[in-house]
Amino acid sequence: MTVPLRPTDSRDHAASGTFYAKYGKRLFDISFSLVAGIVLLPAIAIVAIVVRIVLGSPVFYCDVRAGLGGRSIRLAKFRSMSNSRDASGNLLPDHERLGRFGRMLRRTSIDELPQLLSVVVGDMSVVGPRPLPTRYVSRYDSRQVTRLLVRPGLTGWAQIHGRNAVDWSERLELDACYVDMLGRPRAWRLDFWIVAVTVFQILSQAVTGRGIAAAGSATMREFIP
Repeated sequence: MTVPLRPTDSRDHAASGTFYAKYGKRLFDISFSLVAGIVLLPAIAIVAIVVRIVLGSPVFYCDVRAGLGGRSIRLAKFRSMSNSRDASGNLLPDHERLGRFGRMLRRTSIDELPQLLSVVVGDMSVVGPRPLPTRYVSRYDSRQVTRLLVRPGLTGWAQIHGRNAVDWSERLELDACYVDMLGRPRAWRLDFWIVAVTVFQILSQAVTGRGIAAAGSATMREFIP
């Protein structure tokens, strides 16, 4: 049975959380994203130019995802797929539109860099469950829906435990576990640990490609309970 998220759930969780969950996490988000954005600005500009040259316009792929409390947020990535279509004008399958350049962007997570802006404005956090399509919200059970009690993140507990290579039930359970752990003392250590592991994971996946997509798929499969 799917349990809808109550409008007050996100406020209830914040009120019962630790000092870090209520105040420190947002301070960390702003500090980290601003510094990272400034340091990486030249790289971001170069990637935007290369995407425009290789894949054409638009440079960014934008989608609506579920954020804190289930509200809709705009998520932007560097586009990694071409707009190639068949004779009928329909887009080709993902694996045919994802070329060598697009795979490189995904393997290095460079395509996610525009989301630093989402962290600055408060739609996302550095660490949290990854933002998923809004159509998934009504499919969550009473445990899975708790992932919406915190801001979605650039990286998270599920990302360092297999990312897209794990099945949906395990991935959503990892997200729920993160929300539970965020309410514990010294939760800040967890976020710093996740960020540190993510750095090493990105270096590893850039070489191996593991975790980028579900087995046998160019992307993540649709979540169907």
